[in-house]
Amino acid sequence: MKKEMKLFLVMALGLLIIPVLGGCGNSKKTTRAEPSSWETIQKNKKVVIGLDDSFVPMGFREKNGQLAGYDIDLARAVFRQYGIKVDFQTIDWSMNVTELRNQTIDLIWNGLTITDERQKALTLSEPYLTNQQIIVVKKSSGITELADLKNKSVGAQSGSSGAQDIDDHPQILKNRIKNHDPILYDSFNNAFIDLNANRIQGLLIDSVYANYYIKHMSNSSDYRIIKSNMPSEQFAVGIKKGNTEVKQKIDQGINQLRANGELNRINQKWFGK
Repeated sequence: MKKEMKLFLVMALGLLIIPVLGGCGNSKKTTRAEPSSWETIQKNKKVVIGLDDSFVPMGFREKNGQLAGYDIDLARAVFRQYGIKVDFQTIDWSMNVTELRNQTIDLIWNGLTITDERQKALTLSEPYLTNQQIIVVKKSSGITELADLKNKSVGAQSGSSGAQDIDDHPQILKNRIKNHDPILYDSFNNAFIDLNANRIQGLLIDSVYANYYIKHMSNSSDYRIIKSNMPSEQFAVGIKKGNTEVKQKIDQGINQLRANGELNRINQKWFGK
């Protein structure tokens, strides 16, 4: 498998940039009668991508309400090669596979981690980015290592790979924390609010989110990053099971962007490396 880059990003938090939540420009969900095959996408010259629009820097809303992010730029660049317009649809991330099966969306493209469960439920593109799960704490908590989280409240996003990792690797975190279960949030924004208010003492989160979010905060020095020791993970595009032609076109499109330097330009824009 090809990996364009590996990200082991550092994080902390503040509240200078808050992605504005809201419905996408195509927010009204409709179920299409036709399957989201490549033939249909080509015929309509449009593809609908489902995302959590609070996941910086992969896909989020800026203060003016406009969508921005790494995956936004990458998806548009891929489908531009085929003359296909991209519409983005805000979804409940914990229901992403259901939305795809119900054909309210054609693809899931928003920092979707490859897992055994998703490989069974979806057809997945080649991985295009590598991510780590890290734990964010406040320095004032005195927490400096995993052992310090014993009987502490820890948050994670509902439906995320991090939440799944907690269950899959209980010896790392689950067996330590309060009630042996994380507090689940619908978005990382809400989790950060509780972290700042000391309602939770740690947050398991994607390093790509953490790095970008904290980089733009005024009080980033208030936070500490702890290695979670969870396995590294790779991001891919989620496609309806069996749509191998759609997968091939996405893989070809990304590889073409890699070859012509456009992928590197997008990487530089969002990650600086």
